[in-house]
Amino acid sequence: MRKTLRNSHGNMKISKIAYPLGLFVCLFIYVAYVKWRWAFATQRIFSITETAVGMRKNQQYHEKLVTANRAVFYGIMFDAGSTGTRIHIFQFTQTAKETPTLTHETFKALKPGLSAYADDVDKVREVFQASPFLVGDDCVSIMNGTDEGVSAWITVNFLTGNLNTPGKNSVGMLDLGGGSTQITFLPKIEVTLQTSPAEYITSFQMFNSTYKLYSYSYLGLGLMSARLAILGGEEGKPDKELVSPCFPSTFNGEWEHAEITYKISGHTTGVHLYELCSKRVSEILHDKVHKTEEVKNLDFYAFSYYYDLAANVGLIDKEKGGSLTVEDFEIAAKYVCRTMEVNPQENPFICMDLTYISLLLQEFGFPKTKVLKLARKIDDIETSWALGATFHYIDSLNRQQNKVS
Repeated sequence: MRKTLRNSHGNMKISKIAYPLGLFVCLFIYVAYVKWRWAFATQRIFSITETAVGMRKNQQYHEKLVTANRAVFYGIMFDAGSTGTRIHIFQFTQTAKETPTLTHETFKALKPGLSAYADDVDKVREVFQASPFLVGDDCVSIMNGTDEGVSAWITVNFLTGNLNTPGKNSVGMLDLGGGSTQITFLPKIEVTLQTSPAEYITSFQMFNSTYKLYSYSYLGLGLMSARLAILGGEEGKPDKELVSPCFPSTFNGEWEHAEITYKISGHTTGVHLYELCSKRVSEILHDKVHKTEEVKNLDFYAFSYYYDLAANVGLIDKEKGGSLTVEDFEIAAKYVCRTMEVNPQENPFICMDLTYISLLLQEFGFPKTKVLKLARKIDDIETSWALGATFHYIDSLNRQQNKVS
């Protein structure tokens, strides 16, 4: 990691560029949920044909042999972003009263996708309601940052086996996007729940369990928005040239953000680049982040720009990911900033970005020695919010159907 169209955040209109919060229009379709009675031991082969999702006709999907006491079902999720729509088709099997098992995933990307219908969401709803799939009244929505964080938490904890292993500790999730950043974890101590602001705690039901998570999305603290703030600029206002102490004094260039081109340059000074940059970043982050002590003792996975920046400077393998400490980001920032003073790099923001990540993690409450795991995939499955959101939606559909029956 969406339609009657549910909109809990006001205006449904989405601009051609992504909002800083990273609003997405998502569709979760719960497909072909088939139950077998416990007394029978029949076998069946199921296939799904991609006819109602604009994909190649007559292409048969993965076939699955189903035995007694086991059900096969599919979930289709559309992530409609500003640049296109990414389609995930998940196949699950499930034994009664147990957590589902993901057996297959098919992924496709289309352009321009559903986001091209942002000004006419009713048309999107009509398209899916005309499909042969089971479509709920609420399966189109604009996903807010907290929902995205919760869904990503579900994904990573499902893939690591923490949702179906009683007593096993869960892992936390850190996501750094362009416009916002999310932190989500399952508190183990009551003081975290008692001392955290109410809007940081969210509860939901899934797989016959109730989860009370600490989850919050910080709008404006995503990497691209943070860059603009550090530069002293404002969203949508190109204005004058932006000067930053995070660039070498001899640097002059341009930066395009949200379809606006800004002129940027370095700051003339005799002080080391890292010290000036870290001071400026600290000013931007001051009193912006809620710090929790419990994060020191929990395992965390970090995604998106955390991964990209670490891979770009060689802290982790670009394909396999890896583990590193918060201090590794700081060390890399100091080295890159010092190097840029005498040898400017292709990416003029690398000093600023690494410094920002290092200080942001410390603002969250992570000590420098804290080890974080960075991964794009777990067991060859993307660690995005898509899988978790699909699980959550399917589970809610199940509860609705059980109430009716």
